[in-house]
Amino acid sequence: MASTRLADRTVLVTGAGSGIGRETTIRCAEAGATVIATDVDSNGGQETVSMVQEADPDGVVEFEKLDVTNRERFGEVADGTADQYGLDCVVNNAGTGHPPANVEDVSDGTFDYVVDVNLRGVWNGCQATLPHLKAGDGDAAIVNVSSLAGFLGFPKQSVYSLTKGAVLNFSRAVAAEAGPAGVRCNAVCPGFTDTPLGRQYFETKGDPEKAMEKAARQYPLKRLGEPEEIAEPILFLLSEEASWISGHGLVVDGGFSIT
Repeated sequence: MASTRLADRTVLVTGAGSGIGRETTIRCAEAGATVIATDVDSNGGQETVSMVQEADPDGVVEFEKLDVTNRERFGEVADGTADQYGLDCVVNNAGTGHPPANVEDVSDGTFDYVVDVNLRGVWNGCQATLPHLKAGDGDAAIVNVSSLAGFLGFPKQSVYSLTKGAVLNFSRAVAAEAGPAGVRCNAVCPGFTDTPLGRQYFETKGDPEKAMEKAARQYPLKRLGEPEEIAEPILFLLSEEASWISGHGLVVDGGFSIT
């Protein structure tokens, strides 16, 4: 259902080609925002745009190919968005995982890649967009997608936990620094969610469906999250309804962290 929660706002979303990023793009567009959907995967990003346009022909959504590890390209996308539409909100969602491994068995290549995407990508996103957000109307918002792993730390997911914990604390730092300029910054910390990235993890378990069922039983709600159940809290944090919320890590985990 269309709403006006983000009317007259421009939102830049990374990792918009699937999963949480796709659902966030759809919901931001439904809420009245102009959305710049970015992804390194052009096919996935264009598919997201098509889904928005089919649901709402009047929705304004554009795709820009973006590798978040490329600082120069991120700057180009941020500058181009701001010049054409203005820039009010940013969702740094793009991320990656790694196969389960003990700390001592993680290769340098795996470490470098996960840090580059999960950490440098969020850094690049904030660094490229903050000048525009600070120059806006004093009501800008950033949501960085961290993880429950950023709170708890998961065994055999050391690099992922490392980067997502850093994203959480970085979000707090940005909130403290940019708040006087009218920029809020928060993090969303999902539990296991049924996304392509989540399924990649379960595919390392031999029997993915059985592994997902086992994981779901560990949650009080007895199921994994769905992408739209993460996108809705992101939309809330971007909206005026969260105007007094900044520097917060919102755990969205079906109750896992209380068990």
